[in-house]
Amino acid sequence: MSQRAEKAAAWVYIGVWGILAGWFRVPDEPPTLPAAPGETVRSFKPAPQFLAYRKFFFWIFLAFTDGATFVAWLVLVSMMPLVGALTAPLFLAVIVLPDIPVYIGIHLRYDTTWYVLSERSMRIRRGIWVIQETTITYENIQNVEVMQGPVQRYFGIATLHVQTAGGGGGGHEGKGAGMGAHQGVIEGITDAGALRDQIMARVKRSASAGLGDEAAHAGH
Repeated sequence: MSQRAEKAAAWVYIGVWGILAGWFRVPDEPPTLPAAPGETVRSFKPAPQFLAYRKFFFWIFLAFTDGATFVAWLVLVSMMPLVGALTAPLFLAVIVLPDIPVYIGIHLRYDTTWYVLSERSMRIRRGIWVIQETTITYENIQNVEVMQGPVQRYFGIATLHVQTAGGGGGGHEGKGAGMGAHQGVIEGITDAGALRDQIMARVKRSASAGLGDEAAHAGH
């Protein structure tokens, strides 16, 4: 896709996003976590490379499906020129219109995803139609695994799979998109190794001190 087309698509998305965010009252700020006075709370989104990573697969899929549709139209034109000319607007609509909501959906997923880490727990938010938040306390975490495929390596991002004991990390706020019963997913980050080490250090500290979100509530 040319740079000019990309800018035009981004401009359209900004307008659509503004409308959808207003309709569905999508929060502008990241979710909060209980924290003791002076405690550090880190809020962050997936890296911009994650958006490029998602678009990469979108353009590949687009080239395949739209290319196949265009070839089918060329065959029709070669066999029945008049019918091909009359159906040209229909084929154009089939090629273009389905791509718009998919492109918007890619941006929506990126813009509505937040990760928040405190000294005692983490919270993951996703969603626009239904905003879903999952809270995982460090005392429930059993393992944190870094996953990185070849395309992710190209874009410099990776995914963290946070495995919890007995699904206890889900809290009372439901499971977020991409969240299993026994794991949380932090995707599209550039510092996966460092973040894994940070989380595991807090897991060990929480296990030795017996700290959880309850301790944070008690500190208020």
